[in-house]
Amino acid sequence: MTIPIIRGLSELSADYDGFILDIWGVVHQGGDAYPEAIDCVRQLRDAGKRVVFLSNAPRRAETVAQIIEDKGIPRELYDAVLSSGEAARIAFEAGDEAPLNTLGRRYYLLAASGDDGLLDGLDYSAVGDVSEADFLLTIGLSEKRPDIASHVETLSQAASRDVTMVCVNPDIEVVRLGQRELCAGALAQHYEKIGGKVVHVGKPYPLVYRLCLELLGIAPQERVLAVGDGMETDIPGARAASIDALLVTGGLLAEQLGITRFEAPDPAALAEICRAANECPRAAIPALSW
Repeated sequence: MTIPIIRGLSELSADYDGFILDIWGVVHQGGDAYPEAIDCVRQLRDAGKRVVFLSNAPRRAETVAQIIEDKGIPRELYDAVLSSGEAARIAFEAGDEAPLNTLGRRYYLLAASGDDGLLDGLDYSAVGDVSEADFLLTIGLSEKRPDIASHVETLSQAASRDVTMVCVNPDIEVVRLGQRELCAGALAQHYEKIGGKVVHVGKPYPLVYRLCLELLGIAPQERVLAVGDGMETDIPGARAASIDALLVTGGLLAEQLGITRFEAPDPAALAEICRAANECPRAAIPALSW
């Protein structure tokens, strides 16, 4: 297996009309947006391409749009933002997405402070005791409970009642300014290990790609390229949706590949990672740049 390594997206851009761009690890890593990433998105826009940002952030799309605007990505550079949180809300509100429409109306929330409003205004209510919950709504880990160990009792109790978890951020971890932090996906992973049922909303699962393609309005989907740094989310999600993928190697994989963000990876090491994951992206790029 050989994965082509390109230096800039301009080498592939003519083959596609629409782009699905990951945010964290591709556009920024917790701080301001990378200047070369901003320039790349601007070049896509100037070339008449359609752009949707797709994030596993368990928040409303408008919140994510404001965050990336504050980090330096103006709204005129893209067509839409879709977050896993927005996708979950769309599904809960529509009431036609199985199995979310069969879980009941009372949920126990696992989230950081300030992340409790995802279902506000809908016919759902949060409960303070997991024993009263129809399902778990898992958005993230809180500042007071930042690890799996502090959730074991709650999760065990829910699993014993056969309560389904809805995980609104399938990411296991994120790198924030060089430090790894656990995400909701880590709680979901533990819940599955102890026998709990989990419904995931976000990459790599189908709903978010279906919604992205609707937002892009491009057919056939062979004219769409997904760009991301997640070998467990971005790349398999694109493949399952029959969308080409461009792997950013200077994000989550940088440490494993032993490279800096702008450094091209060793082709053999990259091929081995892709082979182990049974994935074959269209190409790889050290960082999102033109």
